[in-house]
Amino acid sequence: MYAFEIERPSTIADAVNALKGEDAQALGGGQTLIPTLKQRLAMPAKLVSLTDIGEMKGVCLGDGGEVCIGGATTHATVSKEAAAHYPALADLASHIGDPAVRNRGTIGGSLANNDPSACYPAAALGSGATIITNAREIAADDYFEGMFTTALDEGEVITEVRFPVPEKANYQKFLQPASRFALVGVFVAKYADGVRVAVTGASEEGVFRWTEAEEALSGNFDGGAVDGLSVSADGMISDLHGTSEYRAHLVKVMTKRAVAASG
Repeated sequence: MYAFEIERPSTIADAVNALKGEDAQALGGGQTLIPTLKQRLAMPAKLVSLTDIGEMKGVCLGDGGEVCIGGATTHATVSKEAAAHYPALADLASHIGDPAVRNRGTIGGSLANNDPSACYPAAALGSGATIITNAREIAADDYFEGMFTTALDEGEVITEVRFPVPEKANYQKFLQPASRFALVGVFVAKYADGVRVAVTGASEEGVFRWTEAEEALSGNFDGGAVDGLSVSADGMISDLHGTSEYRAHLVKVMTKRAVAASG
């Protein structure tokens, strides 16, 4: 590690002010940032911890019935407190990383980092969620801009994420056992106006919607509806864990499993 300053604001306003300083970085659960600092891949002069901001923690129901989750809420809390309202989302949270990660990592930190194999981006995009920041509201369809890239501006903080609750939903993750990230993960959500299918872990561009499957499943919500479809291997991640062709194949397999498990 190296020498840096750290601030622990207790309000969103104080956190935003602290981040206006030169070379300041927001710190959520630190599950990605701390290892990055240890490797000197990032060297901010100041860290602004968001973990003491009470207004950014917890799960509740909004006026429209959507599930509202504070940006500093841990995965473990989501897995417990969202279970009664959005079981598929709670189940996804319960299988992120290991117990240490789930009790430190936060939903806001995960979405801000936008790792191409993270689980929450699939949930947010698959649910058509809204990302609330200290400055504005961003639809999930406009938020994710590529690998480790989002619509967030410098110093902007995710304060809350709002998830419309679907009629049916499920997340299926083909686990990479060493990291517990998704080799491929698919989140399927059925709403009154159609089906959304979001894929993580597969593309070099990060999370994406499989629109052809959405159209097929909106007409017939059955795994067999995607039998005639295929996903191109072009642009898919290829590494020692799986080729691009393998990941493309898994997208279809995990989509069918998610539909079958959604009940």
